Amino acid sequence: MDAIRVKKLSPNAILPTYGSAGAAAADLYACLDESVTIAPGETVFIPTGLSAEIPAGCAGLIYARSSMGAKRGLAPANKVGVIDSDYRGEIKVVLLNHSAVEQTVAPGERIAQMIITPVLTPAYEEVAELTDTDRGTGGFGSTGK
Repeated sequence: MDAIRVKKLSPNAILPTYGSAGAAAADLYACLDESVTIAPGETVFIPTGLSAEIPAGCAGLIYARSSMGAKRGLAPANKVGVIDSDYRGEIKVVLLNHSAVEQTVAPGERIAQMIITPVLTPAYEEVAELTDTDRGTGGFGSTGK
């Protein structure tokens, strides 16, 4: 894949970076003028100061950084953010504080990670019946029996 075109919307914005040679996701950074404190149960939009050209046929998926979720209780409120290929606005991370204490996000702090991945966009066709499978209509937990 070619490079992803990224526009800095603020001089303080930091381009996404990979933490290691084998990292699947690139870290996104908080583009803030001052620290932001998030109360327990509160949701806050954290700007990255970036917009990007996600290639057609792909999406940018924003996930929690494991250390933010496990150590601090901060994770994207929508669990996985989706950046469509035709979106050109600022990439923001909607952080929810799941912990019982206030959490502070500092300017330039790594706040989430983004994976660029191919996506399929099939048409949806209404039918009267679906093909049978061994599982059938078995729902949650049905495959462990």
